[in-house]
Amino acid sequence: MAEKAEKIYKFYGWKQATVPAMAGENGTYLYPGIHTPQDLYDALSEIWCADTCAPRMRENWSKENKTLGQCSITAFLVQDIFGGKVYGILRPGGNYHCYNVVGDCVFDLTSEQFGEAVLSYEDNPEQFREVHFAKEEKRLRYEKLKEELISRFSCRGKKE
Repeated sequence: MAEKAEKIYKFYGWKQATVPAMAGENGTYLYPGIHTPQDLYDALSEIWCADTCAPRMRENWSKENKTLGQCSITAFLVQDIFGGKVYGILRPGGNYHCYNVVGDCVFDLTSEQFGEAVLSYEDNPEQFREVHFAKEEKRLRYEKLKEELISRFSCRGKKE
């Protein structure tokens, strides 16, 4: 019997992104079927859209560049599911590109939006949802992403 070929991802840190999803109370999972960041990436790849993209980038969003403008809302959703911290890389123009650190695992589900550009994932400031979500449009995009993920899995509180 032939071995199943390993899926290759293009996001930063994908090979090490094997941290397990956190179980909630009574061993339940909000998103059964999402065990690793790769699983979450697969699910979000079907959900990311122009409506979840940052408004200032929306006109450049496309299915070919689906992670464009999705970083902070995705990073905080990752934090909800896997724990850890969110950090930000200062970008030209003064905005931060957000990514995740869970234990020793550093990964960035939305790094593909930068193409071949090399980002530095060291010595960056921690980011906080209270600051990011002070912008109502960002909080609403996060809630839309989260609600769509929940509805796709129609799974609130199921054990796995």
